[in-house]
Amino acid sequence: MHTLSGNILTVDGWQFGTLGFTDRIVTLQADARDPAGNADDIVLPGFIDLHVHGGGGRDVMEGGDALQTITQTHARHGTTSILATTMTAPRVEIEHALRGVALNMAERAPNGSRVLGVHLEGPYINPGKLGAQPNFARDAALAEIGQYDALAALKVLTLAPEVDGHTQLIPELVARGIRVQLGHTLGSYENGVEALKNGASSFTHLFNAMTGLHHREPGMVGAALAHAEYAELIPDLLHVHPGAIKAALRAIPKLYCVTDSTAAAGMPDGEYKLGRHTVTKCMGGVRLPDGTLAGSTLTLDEALRNLVRLGLDIDDASRRLSTFQADMLGLDDRGRIKLGAFADLVVFDRNLKLKAVFVEGTAIHLPG
Repeated sequence: MHTLSGNILTVDGWQFGTLGFTDRIVTLQADARDPAGNADDIVLPGFIDLHVHGGGGRDVMEGGDALQTITQTHARHGTTSILATTMTAPRVEIEHALRGVALNMAERAPNGSRVLGVHLEGPYINPGKLGAQPNFARDAALAEIGQYDALAALKVLTLAPEVDGHTQLIPELVARGIRVQLGHTLGSYENGVEALKNGASSFTHLFNAMTGLHHREPGMVGAALAHAEYAELIPDLLHVHPGAIKAALRAIPKLYCVTDSTAAAGMPDGEYKLGRHTVTKCMGGVRLPDGTLAGSTLTLDEALRNLVRLGLDIDDASRRLSTFQADMLGLDDRGRIKLGAFADLVVFDRNLKLKAVFVEGTAIHLPG
């Protein structure tokens, strides 16, 4: 059995003491104490990223063993679970990617994050709001979605609700255990509200690739701010202005963070693949040749530091990197520190430098 000591963020708040764990947490001997009073390490739930396209030079759409490198890259930055995220593409390419996901779901890569399933981002989006998605958008069909789900478990599916027939599909998708997110959409406020009433759970990279907020036409952003319980947001401080992040934090109770990371995450400046696109990493961002933002290079340890710089307490920031994602997926044994939960843990010093990562109780080798 392993042990960790320090300031531990549990489901009951901050406690100071010692955790014991194998693959799951088996003991907790600690007393309630505010961490402000000492300089000991901080133990948080491992991060959960529900929107990961790549990392370490590899892309989910490559299939095969690409996810081994991707999960190993993100695990070194504190991410203990991910959803492998696809791009809009012809069916044969999506199926190829999903077969690769299934292999990595069956057996976690050494030193890698756990792959919980798939976020199907496209092809069921509005061709007028592709963002960095390739131009292979098409209408959703339950039979096709079922075939994808049979290849690798679909946990989240992004769709544009204004496309004819899409909102009517949401109840059936929810019945199959698939969380529906609204994104890559030209839909109106009313489209968003109707989709939420039909069972949509969240919004894909809030503010990006959706109709914005105007006081007479609130748009999809307005629907999220007024009605959503969940939405994902990229806190690299490039995709969304800090002021917009703060507005969303006040409006959406369980706003959570994702990286939308590409193959360029954890890599030097240069050219990388994002589905069929070639993207360029430079000056901290990833862009298409026309300058369109194309995912990010963000990792969730840096997201934690960004949120704290914006003024969030560490416990609030932590929930937006782990607990709310687990809640959205209906997982009670991840994203939180309590007896019986998986021992997905990250340890930071008081300067928020990552010191240790455990995935289901297994220590991840960190560089340096």
